Amino acid sequence: MKDEKLSMNRRTFVKAGGALGALAATGAGATAAFTAAAPALAVADEGADDTIVWTHCHVNCGGACVLQCHVRDGELAYVESDTNGDGAFGGVQARACLRGRSIRPWLSSADRLNYPMRRVAGTARGEGQYERISWDEALDTIASEFKRVVDTYGNEAVFIQECSGVEQNIMMNNPFFRLFNLLGGEVTRYGSYSSASISFGAYPFTYGGSWGKRSLKTLQPGQLVVMFGYAPNDMRMSGDGEGYDLAVAMKQKGVRAIVIDPRRNETAANLGAEWIPIVPGTDAALAAGIAHELITQALVDHEFLNTYCVGFDEATLPPEAQGKNLSYCDYILGTGYDKVEKTPEWASKITAVPAERIVSLAHEIAEADPCFICQGLGPQRHTNGDNASRAIMVLPQLVGQVGRPGTNSGGTVGNDDIGLSSLPTGDNPIETKFPNFLWPEAIRDGEKLTATNAGIKNADALKCGVKFLVNYGNNMMANQNADINYTTDILRDESLCEFILQYDVAWTDSCNWADIVLPDLTPQETYSLSAAGENNDVYGIRFGQPVSEPAFERREVYEVCGELAKRLGVYDEYSEGGLTREDWCRKLYDELREEQADLDLPTYDEGVAMGSFTFEVEPSTEVDDFIADPVANPLETATGKIQIYSPELAELAETWELGEGDVISAIPVYYPGFDGPGTTTEEFPFLIVDFHAKGTVHSTYAHNEVLHKLSPFQAWINPIDAEPLGIADGDAVALKSAQGEMRTIAKVTNRVIPGTIMHPQGAWHSADMAGDRIDHGGCTNTITSRHCNPVSKGTGQHSVIGSIEKVEG
Repeated sequence: MKDEKLSMNRRTFVKAGGALGALAATGAGATAAFTAAAPALAVADEGADDTIVWTHCHVNCGGACVLQCHVRDGELAYVESDTNGDGAFGGVQARACLRGRSIRPWLSSADRLNYPMRRVAGTARGEGQYERISWDEALDTIASEFKRVVDTYGNEAVFIQECSGVEQNIMMNNPFFRLFNLLGGEVTRYGSYSSASISFGAYPFTYGGSWGKRSLKTLQPGQLVVMFGYAPNDMRMSGDGEGYDLAVAMKQKGVRAIVIDPRRNETAANLGAEWIPIVPGTDAALAAGIAHELITQALVDHEFLNTYCVGFDEATLPPEAQGKNLSYCDYILGTGYDKVEKTPEWASKITAVPAERIVSLAHEIAEADPCFICQGLGPQRHTNGDNASRAIMVLPQLVGQVGRPGTNSGGTVGNDDIGLSSLPTGDNPIETKFPNFLWPEAIRDGEKLTATNAGIKNADALKCGVKFLVNYGNNMMANQNADINYTTDILRDESLCEFILQYDVAWTDSCNWADIVLPDLTPQETYSLSAAGENNDVYGIRFGQPVSEPAFERREVYEVCGELAKRLGVYDEYSEGGLTREDWCRKLYDELREEQADLDLPTYDEGVAMGSFTFEVEPSTEVDDFIADPVANPLETATGKIQIYSPELAELAETWELGEGDVISAIPVYYPGFDGPGTTTEEFPFLIVDFHAKGTVHSTYAHNEVLHKLSPFQAWINPIDAEPLGIADGDAVALKSAQGEMRTIAKVTNRVIPGTIMHPQGAWHSADMAGDRIDHGGCTNTITSRHCNPVSKGTGQHSVIGSIEKVEG
């Protein structure tokens, strides 16, 4: 069978995707260790004198799972998860995955930061030369630099980076925003690395916001779910995540799921969903091919389209767009601007999905009632992601399967939650915002970034470049940011950003680019409060208590910002008369109890004693108000309706400056994008795509050996591609692109489509930045591009053209 597989060509592989999928190694043993029901990771024997301390996992996976910590002699002995099963608020367990349950070795990791550190005078950023200083020295320096920068450039020169490593709690980086807003404010960002393109490049122009989203708990028995680039059982597989909800729906309700993905993800490999392999970045072409079959075979819901949508055909276009063949129907049928008919055969040549499967999928979507169509965040992380997200959203619109029970908008899945507020930050006097992905450009180019070339909001251009940068709870500078070599060149130049603060729990490579590095407590080492998961229709609160006294000189962020507030003269306003972090947990929870009086929630002290509570809400079975009466309940779009054709985007297409390979279109069209499908070269013959895996959340936990052994950083390559290159499973390989080179290990598997290399993102960058800059840590952002999406200016970094070759050692 091995020789048979190796002799297959890429087209044959895709046609036989279902058969080959059954032959792929499922990794069942590793997967079982990550599932919600897996046993606790016991690293010490249970003792009768253990004290139980309740806390929870806080990383940015979309969940907030309960951790039951057994503390013995002041030290964490071992961790269990949620065992509450009785009582009014204990009926639903939120079992943590192994990421949370292996927190013990992470808390005691050798990589933990212990003391405030300062870059040694005379050394350059990136050299990693630091000296220990006192907290007073560190805080005095930060306060002094803040005042100097504000006095010299104004508050527009101050920027607080996205907090991607410590989410799902009431603090995050809010203490810095609260402090700086009392001192004149700071320039802010919009969008995130996770979802900028769908949130700012698709939803506003289609639905006026994230309308139409429903959770997987709304799935009805036996219905069809079609998922584009959505892998909840890889990254949200805990009891507080969507992967658990999907597993329940498939096993208990008989829901049928189809996964459209370049990689046979865990939903297909272990839950039995059908896998349709697709060339990365071609989702919009597949959507167009499906649409062609729906239109030509009279399978569309014309009544729905005529009532609720703008731009499907000539009759539903806005008056100013009529008579120009600008409708979606014109584009699909080949009478539009490019005169190319988007037949299933046309789509097949681009996507590598067989034409006959495109045809049958269109009929399955049309015949399913209800049909739940959704997408993950992968399709929008390519340089054509704005359009790809919108193209997928059109599919449920064509068959009238949106705004009704058991359906979804075609976007991400939705939720209802309990409504817990975070630490209030007050009013920011600075209204200017820039796209978060462009923060390196905001440092380097400053006022050259304008509304039309960089998406600056609330101003024509930035007033100045970023001179004072705060990185709290993130690993952006040298891990989670595209083209690390490019970015760090900007950071190295002290004439650009004049002061950089890194505040984290571990010494990642990003710390090497800061002027001051501060040691944080993990959320498990202090008081915390968090709501239950993001997207799965559940009400719950996690009450976190410190599992131990702070070790070394680690200090939590709210207290530290309070010390800065004292130095900057705003402590009373900052602390509201001396409130502590624990006080804020109690205050915000008491406010929630008052707002949600009908839920009869336990008191704060009762909640702390319980550790957590979780109870499911009854997902809505109502038709959305807009569907019930679109005139009385218009959407927040320019037309008040669902926009297949967006007048706003038509205007942007006329007025914005675009880069190479960029397209802004009023209707969702397919185009390859920069470094996209069809742009490979002899030097760079592969599409290299990174993805979220089970062992990390972004780069959090990347150095937890327990997780690394079960979910290693490896370059997934199909046997069809590996054999002619002489690459075997476990070989050391180099991945290269125009941006750089990284080293990793090969995983030869038929779980990835030929022509594509897939590698987990999140590994910690490790390179000689004064030498060859080759990364030996497996950090994919060594090779990714800075090219962003044209509308949202969101990341296009998750795919790049590149090469793979075997190396020695």
